Amino acid sequence: MPGTSNSLTVDPQRHEDLLRQAQRLRGAIYLRDGAINSSHLTGGLHQVRADRNSWHLLVLDHSGDVSGCVRYRQYSPEVDIGSLAITESSLARCPTWGAKLQSAVLDELNLAKTLHIPFIEIGGWAVSEEIRCTMEALRMVLAIYAFSRELGGAVGLATATTRHGSASILRRIGGRSLTYQNEPVPAYQDPQYSCAMEVLRFYSWAPNPRYDVWIGEIGREIQGLPIVCAEYPDFLGQHPEVARAELPSRELLQ
Repeated sequence: MPGTSNSLTVDPQRHEDLLRQAQRLRGAIYLRDGAINSSHLTGGLHQVRADRNSWHLLVLDHSGDVSGCVRYRQYSPEVDIGSLAITESSLARCPTWGAKLQSAVLDELNLAKTLHIPFIEIGGWAVSEEIRCTMEALRMVLAIYAFSRELGGAVGLATATTRHGSASILRRIGGRSLTYQNEPVPAYQDPQYSCAMEVLRFYSWAPNPRYDVWIGEIGREIQGLPIVCAEYPDFLGQHPEVARAELPSRELLQ
C-alpha cells in the first residue's frame, strides 16, 4: 500500500492459488450452511465478478492454507450506483423498498464524495470452523476498519447474514443500519443465499470506541503484511524491486 513498508510480491501463480483457496473455502462453507447449492459453484469454487477487482484479506493456518477471507471492494464516490453489488440484491427489486434503498445508498455515496474518500463494499466473509469461535474472526472485522484507515478512510456498506451471528458481530463493532429518511432499511430474505440479510453501513472513523485501540494495533500490523499481486498495481507508477517474504498468518491480495 502507498506510504507503508509492505513487501510486494508479483506472483500470478501464487495470487491465483490464494484466490482459489478463498473461493473454495467460501464455497464449502456456504454450501454446508445451505446458503447456496452446488449449481452456484464452479469446480467447488464460489466465484463472483467482484473477486477480480477487490482486495482480499486472508487468514492463513500454520500450513499456509487459507482459513479465513473477506473481500474489500473500493470505488470512487463518483461510481454509478448500478455498478454496486447492493443493487443486485432482492431488496433492490422490492416494490416497496427498492427506490428507498437506492436513495439511502446515494446518501452514503454523497457523504463519501463530500469527504473526498472512497466508498467500499465488504463481502465474501468466510471463516473455517477451526477459527469461527475464536478471536481471529473478530480480528478480521476489526482489520477492515484498520485497512480502510490505512487507505485514507472510507464510507462503507456490507450485506451481512444473520447466520452465525455475522450481522450482530458487525453491529457490535460499529456497523449500523442503513437508513432512508431516518427509517432503518429492513432485513430481507435473500433467495440467492437462502437466509435473512441486513444492510449495514460503517465509517472508518467511527467504530465502537472500545475497539479503537485494537484497530490501531492491527493497522500497524497491516503496514508490514506482504501484498500478493497478479501484476504490478497501478498505484506503484513504476516497477519496484519486488520483496519476497516468508508468509505470516495473514496476507493481502490485490
